[in-house]
Amino acid sequence: MAYAGYTAEEVARRGKEIYERRIRRDVEGEHRGEFVVVDITTGSYELDADDLAASDRALAKNPDAVLYGLRIGDRAAYRIGGVAELA
Repeated sequence: MAYAGYTAEEVARRGKEIYERRIRRDVEGEHRGEFVVVDITTGSYELDADDLAASDRALAKNPDAVLYGLRIGDRAAYRIGGVAELA
């Protein structure tokens, strides 16, 4: 599947790269567990506990945005099933 000329792999690669280089150090401490949505075309991002709200704000800024999202501090944005991790 292509997103405005990008493959899904390219969106993921660019999104992760922007997050690691420009965003992570600024958000991980205070926003752990929230969602970050990155516009890979501009590098801008939105934070919210609701990923859809963050996406809506990013698209309001740039209707042509190509978005990459992740949950801050987690390996996956969502979990399937009801098993809790034990610390």
